[in-house]
Amino acid sequence: MPESPSGEFVNWSGSLRFTPGEFLHPADEEEVVERVRLAAERGETVRPVGSGHSSTPLSATDEVLMSLDRMSGLVAYDREALRGTLLPGTGLAEAGRLLAMADMGMENLGDVDYQAIAGAIATGTHGTGTTLPNLGANLVGGRLVTGTGAVVPFGEEAGPDHDPDLLRAARVSLGALGVMTSLTLRLLPDHDLHRVNWCTHIDWALEHFHRLAAAHRHFDLYWYPRSDLAQVRTLNMPGEEPEDPALIPPGRHLRRDETDSNHEIIPNSRELKFDEMEYMLPLEAGLECFRVIRERIRERHRRTVAWRVLLRTIAPDDGLISTCEGRPTMTIALLQNNTLPHDEYFGDLEPILRDFGGRPHWGKKHSLRAADLRPLYPGWDTFNEVRRRLDPKGVFLNDHLRDLLIEEGSEEWHRVGETRKRRREEARA
Repeated sequence: MPESPSGEFVNWSGSLRFTPGEFLHPADEEEVVERVRLAAERGETVRPVGSGHSSTPLSATDEVLMSLDRMSGLVAYDREALRGTLLPGTGLAEAGRLLAMADMGMENLGDVDYQAIAGAIATGTHGTGTTLPNLGANLVGGRLVTGTGAVVPFGEEAGPDHDPDLLRAARVSLGALGVMTSLTLRLLPDHDLHRVNWCTHIDWALEHFHRLAAAHRHFDLYWYPRSDLAQVRTLNMPGEEPEDPALIPPGRHLRRDETDSNHEIIPNSRELKFDEMEYMLPLEAGLECFRVIRERIRERHRRTVAWRVLLRTIAPDDGLISTCEGRPTMTIALLQNNTLPHDEYFGDLEPILRDFGGRPHWGKKHSLRAADLRPLYPGWDTFNEVRRRLDPKGVFLNDHLRDLLIEEGSEEWHRVGETRKRRREEARA
């Protein structure tokens, strides 16, 4: 957990720093309930936090920060039904190892496995693959503590008459519905993957992008702006690799070719830290958008951008505010070393990503607010109805979430703002 000796919270990249009034590490659901109920009585804000990988202020608070790192482990599984129930603070790397011991594995993983499972799902973490949705799409049930301190089972844990809107809201929740205390996932049998990384020119990779994406279980590529090379990565079940010679570029440079367990071979090692902006675009518009982005980077940013641009695909899902809700998706991620300026770079390219119908990744840099976001999500109003029902006093709303989820000037926006102002005045007194 990225906490400094002074009590300051620092996220993974170092771009987010704040000092909470309390930094709690509950050991079980009962402790979560007790503290949330007290916060509701006092009018305090509680923000759950996972590993701190997100670079947006989703967890930022000067009141109660609640880490779930002591609530970790696989607590139940059913090999026949392919289900596993994890505690919220379980790291993705640890989850992979625990599930493998039960002869199961997750359908997909993201680019890194640093995150805790609850935080990864809450922010819409995804991997790559045209048939593979984001991680939250495989959330089929669980338990959460609401803003009143009630424990609410959802999905399969709530039985056949469960509330489908609550499950869809929980699949990407931003921690705005409550504190997750268990998560049940739909899984696959444990499986190996064959990974191949190779380099070619970006023009060849773009020409064959859709064929490569359709042919491989996982496919993504990095474009290196300073060289115009692309590193292509494919992963497939052993023996299921496509045998199309047209998908092997002439003179390719092979960088990696190995087979290992899915949870070991999908994530990349990230020794160097970076900040990132990523937008999810309609699949049919993604390459056209990237070509515009590419030209802009070459014209204005090539000398100052030290990191690559990552392209991936994601299957559609039904999360109410999932960035892939209802549409096949291509993602464009802009990375910059965390020791170098990124505001001008990201700010210049974000309008292009928005012009092509992009939805920003919830856990990465972006400038959008509720009035910008609401038109992008058909389930937006339903999500907020679920949120208000579970958290009627706004216990889980920090300033950032207020701006993300509530349109400025609305009655709720003013009410939450006045509550926060009053709490700060009381704290100073």
